[in-house]
Amino acid sequence: MNTGLGTGTGAGAGAAPTLEDVARAAGVSRATVSRVVNGVRNVDPAIQQVVQQAVAATGYVPNRAARSLVTRRSGAVALVVSGAGADGAGRRDEFAARVFQDPFFGRVVSGVVRALRPRGVHPVLMFADADEDRAQVLAYLAQGGADGALLVGTHARDPLPGMLAAAGLPAVLFARPADGVRLDHVDVRHREGGALAARHLLARGCRRLAAIGGPAEVPASRERMAGFDAAAGSRVAVAEGDFTLDGGERAMRALLAEQPDLDGVFAANDLMAQGACLVLREHGRRIPEDVAVVGFDDSSAATACRPRLTTVRQPVEDMAAEMVRLLLDRVSDPAPNSLPAQASDPNSTPAAAPRAEPAALLFTPELVIRDSA
Repeated sequence: MNTGLGTGTGAGAGAAPTLEDVARAAGVSRATVSRVVNGVRNVDPAIQQVVQQAVAATGYVPNRAARSLVTRRSGAVALVVSGAGADGAGRRDEFAARVFQDPFFGRVVSGVVRALRPRGVHPVLMFADADEDRAQVLAYLAQGGADGALLVGTHARDPLPGMLAAAGLPAVLFARPADGVRLDHVDVRHREGGALAARHLLARGCRRLAAIGGPAEVPASRERMAGFDAAAGSRVAVAEGDFTLDGGERAMRALLAEQPDLDGVFAANDLMAQGACLVLREHGRRIPEDVAVVGFDDSSAATACRPRLTTVRQPVEDMAAEMVRLLLDRVSDPAPNSLPAQASDPNSTPAAAPRAEPAALLFTPELVIRDSA
């Protein structure tokens, strides 16, 4: 096998490099190059590396249409951010704006792109906060626009996970699905994270604790609050926020009105913790000397906040990368999650193919100590 890659491809002047050019540069057969380019797994890693180097050296670009005919795959996955809103252009625009303002979603995208890039697969970003959007996602996947969906839900009542599972479409969910919805998913041990925050505040000597939760209908928020409350061991004043900075400000004002002498605050995400810090400073409270503050996520908001936030870290980028692995594993072994098979009787209703047992990967949170607590 020749590993001395040159830049000469043998193609005529101006001609696009071909598989034969890559094979010649790598010193392997055209069939081997085809297997590597199409992502076939039974190729020796050393040969894969040589072929990939030859692809880069020759400037070869696979013909996506031809590749799809061979692999029956699109080379793309849908990254779907989904809610439970009603139809209406204004509301849907507002939903997209909120997504882009939340650093959590940026971390998801970063993890997805990082995991997809070496596999030659591309993400297609889709928003689904209305019935029409959800129908478009299902049609796009069913028609082969993407090989599957990476689904980030923002609401417990979101119907899209159940729709994807019922249709037998390959999908992986960021967060535990609702009862009865059989989908692969990743999540963090939220209750354990809330307990970490409470124990840290108590260890600092805080005794008059308060908490800012996310929307009550979001399971992750409920779990974080339950873990915090159980570890606090006494009554905790709670105000509900909405995972935004403004929501954190409103909740913090409500808590100060209810319990002016509070000395420790846990917020269910970093944006709300940042909002809480702004209000505490407005009221002349020193952080952490007068009031210690702990967030959740370890997002960019934690380091942008002043003082920098102590926070419970969930490894979002690693979780997103595992979503990619789970989805591509499903796509490469489609039998359990394939599209509904056509029934032998043309007048009967097709039934969804049975799904293999869904995979569930739970990540462990960790406390990141900075300046706010």
